[in-house]
Amino acid sequence: MYHAVAHRPAAATHALSVSPGAFAEQMELLGARGFTPVSTARLGDAWRTGAPLPDRPVLITFDDGYEGVHRYALPVLASLGFAATLFVSTGWLRGAYDEGGAQDTMLDWEQVRELSAAGTEIGGHSHTHPQLDQLDNRRLGHEIRHCREILAAELGAPPVSFAYPYGYSSRRVRHAVRAAGFAQSLAVGNARARRSQGPYALERITVRRGTGTEEFGRLVEGRYTGRHFARDHALTKGYALVRGARRAVRAAGRAARGGPV
Repeated sequence: MYHAVAHRPAAATHALSVSPGAFAEQMELLGARGFTPVSTARLGDAWRTGAPLPDRPVLITFDDGYEGVHRYALPVLASLGFAATLFVSTGWLRGAYDEGGAQDTMLDWEQVRELSAAGTEIGGHSHTHPQLDQLDNRRLGHEIRHCREILAAELGAPPVSFAYPYGYSSRRVRHAVRAAGFAQSLAVGNARARRSQGPYALERITVRRGTGTEEFGRLVEGRYTGRHFARDHALTKGYALVRGARRAVRAAGRAARGGPV
């Protein structure tokens, strides 16, 4: 899971960014070790239908929609013939739907279309990037459906894959994503995706600014020994418990007021 690819990212995205040089080295490592990148849509279809996957399949995903994905990542992916999936928050992209709140320079719609034309799968990432599991049902549905409607209008076909902003979801959020028409969705979890997780809770591993090439090699081989991974994995598990408690408190408050849960 990548976010910004940039030489000098904004402070808000720095920790979750990678430099263009590091990204190129990481992609070259995947190629040298015999990995074959596939799109999220292809993985989901294979796990539903039993269609074959290549040896050593791997997902390369980008969240949010930062401009560096087009400027720096696309040429590297194209040179290696690698598939990838870009999950965009439609209200953050530059253009007619921009509602502000983006943390760095974002893609515009022409760049999104160029990425799509080059073979990058474009998936949904909500409209304004909220914490979906903290929203009421009305706002939750709007964030997911509106994102899908905009992508369908701009790209000519509705997206089939979704990624949860901040990586967190709940059973209610996953049901809403499915009801909106998405066939699969990605979380974070900081572990490898497995079929047993189900199509709406597939996990990913975070690649950070401090993820060196050696650590990256261990992560893709399933050897989780780096200090950055250990921290991310522990934080993911702990924060999930905190968020569950917050949801319970908010639901109880709404019920007490007679509002929608």
